[in-house]
Amino acid sequence: MLLAIFSGCVPSGRTRTIVTGAIEPRHFQFVTVVKQTGDEPGGWRAACVHVNIQRVTGESFLCRFGVDVPIENDDGHFSVPLAQRIAAERANEAARLVFSSATPASGLGLLCEAFKTEFGTLLGASIRGSRVKTACHEKTIPVQFGEFVP
Repeated sequence: MLLAIFSGCVPSGRTRTIVTGAIEPRHFQFVTVVKQTGDEPGGWRAACVHVNIQRVTGESFLCRFGVDVPIENDDGHFSVPLAQRIAAERANEAARLVFSSATPASGLGLLCEAFKTEFGTLLGASIRGSRVKTACHEKTIPVQFGEFVP
């Protein structure tokens, strides 16, 4: 739910935010950046996502972020499909939390940063040791999510 479209006033006079779309597991194209060796926890995978956040006025912002997840931590092994599913679930949860409280005056860049912070907190609680970063790892290929709506 990262493509955010902000509407005008509703009949009650309150401003509301409409969030459309949902990020899917396939948007997290994890690549191994550190191989796991031995039977001990370790190894890392990274993905890069670029999300278009747009208002109905046409204003838009490309929110870029990298996601790092361990291949294995003390809680167990995280296959690519499992890491993708958890990342998508936490990203959508973070988007709902951040964008539902946004107003037309909320800066899109600030909303992006708030989303990344919330996503990092939620993902870290689900997969200990994972990170959401501003920069993408050099081995990743960015996946674009969200079309520009005229």
